[in-house]
Amino acid sequence: MTVPLTPRPEPVRADSPYRSYVYAYPHKSAYRPFGERPLLTDLWRGEDVRALSLYAHIPFCEMRCGFCNLFTRSTPPAEQVTAYLEALERQADAVAAALPEGAAFARAALGGGTPTYLTAEELTRVYDLTERAFGVDLSALPVSVETSPATATPDRLAVLAERGATRISMGVQSFVDSEAHAAGRPQRRAEVDRALAAIRAATTADLNVDLIYGIDRQTARTWEYSLDTALEWEPEEVYLYPLYVRPLTGLGRRARAWDDHRLALYRQGRDHLRERGYEQVSMRMFRRADAPEAAGPDYCCQTDGMVGLGCGARSYTSSTHYSFDYAVGIGQVRSIIADYTRRDTAGFAHAEVGFCLDGDERRRRRLLQSLLRVEGMDAAAYAARFGAHPEADFPAEFAALAARGWLASAPSSDRVLLSEEGLAHSDAVGPLFFSAAVAALMADYEAR
Repeated sequence: MTVPLTPRPEPVRADSPYRSYVYAYPHKSAYRPFGERPLLTDLWRGEDVRALSLYAHIPFCEMRCGFCNLFTRSTPPAEQVTAYLEALERQADAVAAALPEGAAFARAALGGGTPTYLTAEELTRVYDLTERAFGVDLSALPVSVETSPATATPDRLAVLAERGATRISMGVQSFVDSEAHAAGRPQRRAEVDRALAAIRAATTADLNVDLIYGIDRQTARTWEYSLDTALEWEPEEVYLYPLYVRPLTGLGRRARAWDDHRLALYRQGRDHLRERGYEQVSMRMFRRADAPEAAGPDYCCQTDGMVGLGCGARSYTSSTHYSFDYAVGIGQVRSIIADYTRRDTAGFAHAEVGFCLDGDERRRRRLLQSLLRVEGMDAAAYAARFGAHPEADFPAEFAALAARGWLASAPSSDRVLLSEEGLAHSDAVGPLFFSAAVAALMADYEAR
């Protein structure tokens, strides 16, 4: 999944529609080292573990894209990749030992970085060590894998097909080479076409294509060209991401004009996809209306936990989110990976860095995971869980949404929905619901 965002909120205009992409709450920049590192067995004790999500993070890529602020390292030495996979296996054993009896998984994902940066043999090893440690058959679950144009090669795709990957996601960003280069991704269109053809030929997995709008010198015409070219491959999903950049860059100083340009391209892309048979799921996600959903056990991101493997992965219990240290700069990334690879199995038995969610933070997380989707929030389910309608818990925030015309639902309705314009401003809606504590931690985070 493409996540072109900064590790903390940018110093943007107060009324900017692009303040912060809320793909998880709280953001990792709100995590801090635990004073006393809790044992994983204590964090998971008493949790419902019958339908967990499993995420394995591979922090390697063949190149570092100019828009990317993910935890990743480009072209690592082969010995570091080997050491990382050995550490991943030790961590998997430690985490599996910490989970309560009866732990089972409903879905899984390989992300990064670029998991297909690994060789076919190394990819096979990731599948094998995961299945052995957790006693899970990944071919029986919906499994999503991220790839790139350069690494979607026949031998790697053969592994994904053999092991039953049900979704393959590729960040194309633009089918216009000059735009891809302007975004800091020096790829060639021919390589993109080859990769997409290989995915379709070698697998039956759903295809997701990521595109970015707001690239320097991108126009409505070139944006339509990228959209139409993506649709030639009939992807089951298309994600449209606004370009985010670090503060004080040339784009960052153009404030209002750039915001207006991005909004116009978003609306164009949204309408273009909907007119061609895609249903909007969120501001970013569009799914082909005739695409069947992947079969597998039920999983609810609102209530079910996540087990993360790898030094960039998060894990969630009902009350604690945890991970390892977080950085973007290459020196710090290398240091964190080196620390990760040196650990023995016992070194993975504790949580290092994270955030403990009290009742208020759990309410905010539940709301943000629902409100920013087209179907909105089931207010009755929220009230059953927390004892009040969400608008009663957050009156000021909902009043602000209503005043801007960003709410489509009436007060106290059973389903709380954003208006079409509210959905377009999702990256401004989300931060409205950050707690003061989380906002302060994110603002205080020192980007590294």
